Amino acid sequence: MAKKTFDQSMQQLEQIVHELESGDLPLEKAIKKFEEGIELSQFCGRMLDETEKKITLLLKNQDGRVMEQPFLDNDPEPDDAF
Repeated sequence: MAKKTFDQSMQQLEQIVHELESGDLPLEKAIKKFEEGIELSQFCGRMLDETEKKITLLLKNQDGRVMEQPFLDNDPEPDDAF
């Protein structure tokens, strides 16, 4: 079985949500889709946790302490005036 990526899993999860929200699935199939969605959600959660750990390692300073820095959004704020 090929290794899934985060993006592929999120796309599958979005499709499952769409199918479940449509209300067109018989109960048995809806339950199977729900279970599949839970598995995908858990997989994505684990991937996000692993990524957060990697980022934390990259942010450690020379003393081994994690240095938190705010994410700077370089996009200008939208103009609220109409």
